[in-house]
Order: sequence, then structure tokens, then C-alpha cells
Amino acid sequence: MNAPTGTPARAPGSTELVRLVAGREISTRLRDKNFIIGVALTVLLLLGIMAFQIAVGTGGDEGRVGVVGDTSQLGPAIEAQGEAVGMDVTVVPLDDEAAARAAVESEDVDGALLAGGPTPQLLVPDRDATMEAVVNGAVGAIAVAEQLAEAGVDLSSVPEVDVTSLAEDDGGEEQVLVAIIGVALLYGLLIMFGQFVAQGVVEEKASRVVELLLATMKPWQLLAGKILGLGVLGLAQIVLIGVISVGGALAFDLVTVPGDLISTVVSVILWFVLGYAFYASVFAVAASLVSRQEDLGSVLTPMMLLLIAGFFVGLQAAADPSGTLAVVTSYVPGLSPLVMPVRQAAGEAALWEVVLAVALMLVAIAVAVRLGGRVYAGALLRTSGKTKLRDALKAAQG
Repeated sequence: MNAPTGTPARAPGSTELVRLVAGREISTRLRDKNFIIGVALTVLLLLGIMAFQIAVGTGGDEGRVGVVGDTSQLGPAIEAQGEAVGMDVTVVPLDDEAAARAAVESEDVDGALLAGGPTPQLLVPDRDATMEAVVNGAVGAIAVAEQLAEAGVDLSSVPEVDVTSLAEDDGGEEQVLVAIIGVALLYGLLIMFGQFVAQGVVEEKASRVVELLLATMKPWQLLAGKILGLGVLGLAQIVLIGVISVGGALAFDLVTVPGDLISTVVSVILWFVLGYAFYASVFAVAASLVSRQEDLGSVLTPMMLLLIAGFFVGLQAAADPSGTLAVVTSYVPGLSPLVMPVRQAAGEAALWEVVLAVALMLVAIAVAVRLGGRVYAGALLRTSGKTKLRDALKAAQG
């Protein structure tokens, strides 16, 4: 009798191994309560900022003015004056002075105008410069109109002033503000997920898990899986925040140019992808040089300083997007993801500049992955103390 022969098991390919490592990184973080709490707090903070903007935008810009007398002319004039100073004024007709005083004292109205006598009188619970300006402007406008009419001036022939804004884009300031918030968020996410990658590398080296992993896969496959898995989580988080931000801003009418808001958010997300690919590779390579969490800070310091520098230059670019510092650093790989989005939002970056910055960033990512993969492979199995970069490269060549 012949012994049964079976088909030998097929060894998993590179794509499958990378996918397995990426899936492991994703599932590990999704089971981490601290990570989930951090995401929830970020979303709650974002919702809180939008609620604050809504409260600021709707509070303190409304007023109620009681009028004793004919409101046919005064009513529209007061409302027009209020609109001119950014106040939504509601005119409330009142019967007499007693009713006006009662309404002011009970705070049913913010002020009451007694317009029946020879000299108009404004009753207010406390001196309010804005309210006084609105009422005085309305009364003065009506008085002037009456005098011109008595003098025989045809007011219908008086032309209205056509106001033209010299600003190229009314939503420019909003775009820059959104870009600054996006860059701050991008800065925080790059640090957080870069440290996730670095901590994972050190944990695997300290526990010797890496020796088991490298028995079934190559170092670059392990590195690629780590970067890909955590990158998916980071991208999902920034997209979630972007969707909530855009949806909330459009729903509550917090922006004047919705298209510009969306383009700025998309720009920040795309720069996150490039920035993460670069920094995750460098963070992982640096972490492979040490074997203890206590030593991690020393090897990550140069990258942290680069991120901090990029963040502060990005803030400075908001004030002077066409300045030499902002222009030059927007091309520098590692700094460009934190500077170029601000220049784009301000309308100071031409298309060729963005393309050049992206191309330089892609070259830097390719160099970091290639060189970093060699260092990673040479240092990963060295679990005794801190490994020098030169020794790691020699071990990889051997």
C-alpha cells in the first residue's frame, strides 16, 4: 500500500506577510484602551471647539429695542443700523413710557426709545455704546432724510454705494486657520504614531519576539507591516477628524467658502500620508538601535526636534507665508508636511512648488526606507545595549 502523499504547504509571499504584520499592529492598538480613549478625547475636543465657535458666533450679537411711537420708519432704520455694526436687532413696539420703563427694568428689551416727544430719549438698564450707536444712527438718518425731503431733494435719485472688496479671497483667513489647526493635529499624530512604531520595535527586541518573527520573514517585511498597519490607523483617525470638522462646519455654517475648507482638509490629509511614511521609517530605524524603552528617548531626539522645528515654522508661515523661511522650509523633506499646507491655504504656493515639495518628499521616503531597511536588518537582532549606526550597517552588509 502506497503512503498518502500531500501537497507541501505553500510558503506565504511578501504581500501576505506584510498584511499579517499590519493586521497584528491594527488589532493590538484597537484593543489598547489608552488608544481608544485618546481618539475619543480628540473627537470630543473637536466637538467642543465647534460648540464654542457656535456659541461665540450666535451669542452677544442680538438685541431687542422697544420703540414708543411710529415704528414704520424707525423700525427698518434701527434694524439697518444694527446690521451695519453686526448686531441682529429686533424692534418691539411699546404703548407708552410706562410700558417702556417696565420692559427695560424686566429686561424684556435691551433698550427703549421714546420717539414721540420733540427730543427722542433712550432708556437702557446700563450704558451700552453699541446700542446707543445703533439708535442714534437710526434717528439721525431719519432726521436727515426728513430735512432733505423738506428741502425738495429727491432721495430716490441718490445712488447707493457699490462696495468692492480688494481681498482676493474672502475665505483666506479661514483657510489659514483651518490649515494651522490641521498642522497642529498632523504634528500630534506624527509624534504619536511614530512613537507607536518605535515602542513596538523596542518591545519586540526586549521580549525576543523579533527572533521568532524573523525566522519566518525578512526584516523589511516586518518593518513594512508595522508602518502600514499603524499608518492605516493614523489615516483613519485624521480622516475621521476631517469628516467631523467639515460636516460640523457646513452644518452650522461656520465657514464662508466651503470648497476652500474641503480642499485645505484634503491637503492636510495627503501631507499626513507623506509625513507619516517618512517619520515612521526613521522612527523604526532609530528604535532598532536600542533594546530598552529607557534608551528610546536618546535616539528619537533628533527626529522630535525636526518635528518641533517644522511645527513652529508652520505657525510662522501663517503670519508670513511668502517669507524666505516659509518658502525654503516648505521644500525641505521632513519640514514640508508641516509648512506647505499653510502656504497652500494662504494661496502663496504655486502648483509647481507643491509638485516639487511632494517629489522631494517621495525621494526622501525612498532613501529612508532603503537605508533604514539595512540599518533595521543589521540592528534588530542586537539585543545587548545600544547599537551604533555604523555597526548596524556593517552587520547588514555581512
